Amino acid sequence: MPDPFAELLLRLRTDAGRTQEQQADAINAVSGRDTMTRREISRYEKFENVPTNHTLAHIAAASGVPFEELLREAKAARARRRRVNVREEEDQDDVKRRKLLGSAAIGVSAAAEPWGRLAFALSKGSRIDTPAAIALINRAADLHVQELNLSARRLQSTVESHLDAITAALPHAGEHERALTIAAGETAALAGWVAWDLGEYDKAGAYYNVTTECAAKAGHPPLRALALTYASYGAPTPKRKLELLSQASQDVRGHGNATAAAWVLGRHAEESAAAGDETGALRTLDRARFAYDFADHTSEQAWVRFVTPYRMDSLALSVYGQLGRPELTSTANTAVDRLGDELPDGGVVVLGDLASALLRGGDVDQGVYVSRQFATAAQAKPNTMGKERAETIAASLPDSEQELAVYLRQFAA
Repeated sequence: MPDPFAELLLRLRTDAGRTQEQQADAINAVSGRDTMTRREISRYEKFENVPTNHTLAHIAAASGVPFEELLREAKAARARRRRVNVREEEDQDDVKRRKLLGSAAIGVSAAAEPWGRLAFALSKGSRIDTPAAIALINRAADLHVQELNLSARRLQSTVESHLDAITAALPHAGEHERALTIAAGETAALAGWVAWDLGEYDKAGAYYNVTTECAAKAGHPPLRALALTYASYGAPTPKRKLELLSQASQDVRGHGNATAAAWVLGRHAEESAAAGDETGALRTLDRARFAYDFADHTSEQAWVRFVTPYRMDSLALSVYGQLGRPELTSTANTAVDRLGDELPDGGVVVLGDLASALLRGGDVDQGVYVSRQFATAAQAKPNTMGKERAETIAASLPDSEQELAVYLRQFAA
């Protein structure tokens, strides 16, 4: 007869609508390590092994159930394993606890896609313990840093698994509901960005919509700014891009939003330059740089951690390059000095924008040289911004560099 604890773990997984491999991914998304495997999940569900307390905390967070309840059941299971004669029937209190835990995962499989499950979870409410909530929130922040050095294809499954883990926890968030809702929105926005980079545009739009729902639910406008700014990259017209960014800039006003404001304003300057509005672009870029002088990208909203000084350099390079401004040379020198000898996370983006800016500004020889550096770096350090920049550089290369242009187009594809 299967052990009740093994049955409980199986039910938590199946109620979440996950395969054993997907459950392992969800647990890894919470822990931040790739140590859980499908085989280990199978061993737990066959009662060949009982998870350690450390692993139990990650299982609880991934399944959206209180850690203390799961720990109590695990202790009882370990006691049964130590006994030679396993008890045939359990007392009613054990049954009630298992029923409570089994019902805690209800609603996770109510929709077929991650954004649908998150939208469903936003309408619920209950309790999850503090350590599990903190683990989920911190993991959401870490994913926005990983974006700088992982390809979209590699990042997608990790982000969506973590979104599922938060979604499972949201109906039981209790006092942590607002913080988890914000973390869910941050993760959904990143999932949308990754989907857009992979050409899954409808999917990206769905993620951005549910991010906006999270922002409304939590009363946190900067979260909507994140969705709007990501969405601006894929907007159909220059006018629509600027409309989205103007709205986003309204959402990041106020204390504690300096980094977010710098990024949004920098993007606005970039699109203004693309539209030929030199005065507006330069004025907005100055505002972005002024905001960043008061920013701390390591201590504000979790998602702004990717807005490093390197990212701000890349925005300035993009603006000056598109406008053919004389400031391009000094900005390029500053950016190269900041990169140093070893390319940091986010450095690929800077090289891409520097190459594009040099080519647009007429410095073809130097532009080609940096384009080759970008091609090598983008291959070694893939990230979600490399594809777009590869396409832009390929379109700007001279006819004599068609081999490099073909390589970059193939990389982008």
